[in-house]
Amino acid sequence: MGMSQGVRTGPDGSGQALSTAYDTALLDLDGVVYAGGSAIAHAVESLEVARAGGMHLAYVTNNALRTPDAVAEHLTELGIPTGAGDVITSAQAVARLISEQVPAGARVLVIGGEGLRVALRERGLEPVESADDDPAAVVQGFGGPDLPWGRFAEASYAVARGVPWFASNTDLTIPSGRGIAPGNGAAVEVVRIATGAEPQVAGKPLPPMHRETILRTGAKRPLVVGDRLDTDIEGAFNGAVDSLLVLTGVTDGRQLLAAPPQHRPTYVDADLRGLLTGQPEVTADGDGFRCGGWTATAGADRLELEGDGEALDGLRALCAAAWTAAGEGSCELDGGKALARLGL
Repeated sequence: MGMSQGVRTGPDGSGQALSTAYDTALLDLDGVVYAGGSAIAHAVESLEVARAGGMHLAYVTNNALRTPDAVAEHLTELGIPTGAGDVITSAQAVARLISEQVPAGARVLVIGGEGLRVALRERGLEPVESADDDPAAVVQGFGGPDLPWGRFAEASYAVARGVPWFASNTDLTIPSGRGIAPGNGAAVEVVRIATGAEPQVAGKPLPPMHRETILRTGAKRPLVVGDRLDTDIEGAFNGAVDSLLVLTGVTDGRQLLAAPPQHRPTYVDADLRGLLTGQPEVTADGDGFRCGGWTATAGADRLELEGDGEALDGLRALCAAAWTAAGEGSCELDGGKALARLGL
């Protein structure tokens, strides 16, 4: 199905397994590889097979709290042998961004955790704790649940004086075992409200994160694998690379059908087993779109679905009908009944 005048109008097919069609998988972690600390079903085995077949695996996270060492150790414990060099974080991306704008060895006021401090030292910068330490920059990254409120005041004092302000990422929320918790974006809003300033942001979906990832992995033909439309898939769109959306995280069928162009993935699959297979073609069929045993059409006020077969094929056909109807906008048609038929 693919593209029309540069706007994606449906998922692509692939005649070969994605793990051989692409040299490197740029994998999001939360909602893709693990959830609440435990591996997601089929993740460990699928990644093992992909790697054995020659695909390079890299893990790309907006979480600036944990160091690459800590992330690699966690993945290895889950049964996915990983070195620290295979982990790219928004802390690393923001540290590079800062290092390009301040003198070598400059002091940086850190509002966040160990991941940021390690990344700044790697770039030869000196983390400091106070606005009175004459910092050349202020950086904010996720600090975990125990970050004291006073840290936001510290950032605000420096930012209000005109010290350049950086943020690792601006995800407003993060998933936790107990529900949705405030993310670094919520913390950034606190300082924005206090100062009226705007930070420079490094993390997904923005270009500094993609650049950091390509520099560190050397990927020639990368595939971004994620569960979020507004970070992973938009990040791939901004980097002009292909993407695979897995449905093991936050995105549901309804959000996918309503996705504007920058949130439309190249491929859609249930979980990481999608790396090991080809992807079925979606073809135009009269007024509708066919994938497997399903045909989807855009009606006057809702999406229609006929046929039977694999639920995911039905979803892919619906994506083509919805995205084609929406063009450069978001599909307003009701897909609820069609999705219910697919159990999605």
